[in-house]
Amino acid sequence: MSLKAGIVGLPNVGKSTLFNAITKQSILAANYPFATIEPNVGVVTVPDERLDCLNRMYNPKSLVPTAYEFIDIAGLVKGASGGEGLGNKFLSHIREVDAVCEVVRCFENKDVIHVEGDVDPIRDIEIINTELVLSDLEIVENRINKIGKKAQFSKDKNEQLEVEVLNKCKEALLANTPLRRIEFNKEEMPFIKSFQFITQKPIIYVANVSEEDVAVGYNEYSKIVSEYAEKENAGVIVMSCKIEEDLAGLSDEERKEFMEDLGITNSGLDKLIFETYDLLGLATFFTAGEDECRAWTFKKGMKAPECAGIIHTDFERGFIKAEVMSFEDLEKYGTELKVKEAGRVRLEGKDYLMQDGDIAYFRFNVTK
Repeated sequence: MSLKAGIVGLPNVGKSTLFNAITKQSILAANYPFATIEPNVGVVTVPDERLDCLNRMYNPKSLVPTAYEFIDIAGLVKGASGGEGLGNKFLSHIREVDAVCEVVRCFENKDVIHVEGDVDPIRDIEIINTELVLSDLEIVENRINKIGKKAQFSKDKNEQLEVEVLNKCKEALLANTPLRRIEFNKEEMPFIKSFQFITQKPIIYVANVSEEDVAVGYNEYSKIVSEYAEKENAGVIVMSCKIEEDLAGLSDEERKEFMEDLGITNSGLDKLIFETYDLLGLATFFTAGEDECRAWTFKKGMKAPECAGIIHTDFERGFIKAEVMSFEDLEKYGTELKVKEAGRVRLEGKDYLMQDGDIAYFRFNVTK
């Protein structure tokens, strides 16, 4: 399952610095607008102690964690939806992601230029969000202009419903309301999904604070961001992108000592990865054996055959049963054999809803 999260924000708020920390890659992070010209893509592994435990138990030839992509998108500016700065080209990149991580500057530093002249996190958020709203509005209006009159005289119910949905979106966007705040029913959702509206995507605000504020966990700016995010049920992670970049270059032992010196127990990066993972409604199941231990990402609510299909389409097509045990039981009893002896291994059918931490063996049969 290919998953993507886009990092957006105004120029010089810490996006590329955060991306460096996430991917442990050295990309350009310069102190001037538009340092990022093309979107940089990095694959991020999701830390999971359960996979580490499986590795110790099975000592497999291959260990594969679950992963998804973070995309660093060039800094937007006021008027981007109308072509200002680097314009719509970069808004198109945002349409391809599953979730948006909006980095907000929450630190004072006269040596780092702010494109708007001073630090004001709510103003910055609203500049970005307004550009995303205007970009979506342009798509809605263009589509209405194309099919509106035709649908008015048509007896095609799909066309009429599409126009109704588009007008619903237009009304919200004209009120500067992101589409993620609007409820759409099952009949409306297929039309919404087809347009990949940016403002319909889940969002996390990354409050980028100074190194000095990390141990405290907040400052006056990040508190304002948290209050703003709470109103729209969005997530907030407070971190210092610069510290995260420094941590990413250290060994595990050095990293631990550095964090202790800072007075923090969890890195902001780990919090961001888990928050994004949760925001997208994702969970993890495992396959385990001597050849390979692997974590697989799935959407909460998926049934066993669908999860089997993540591994291979033939697994879903020829699904028979899933032999399932929980990670908790394997950890408790120590071996697969003891889990079986305790009667904790289950055979599940096509209607079984996979659970986070399930360890599964899929039985299938495909005939030509």
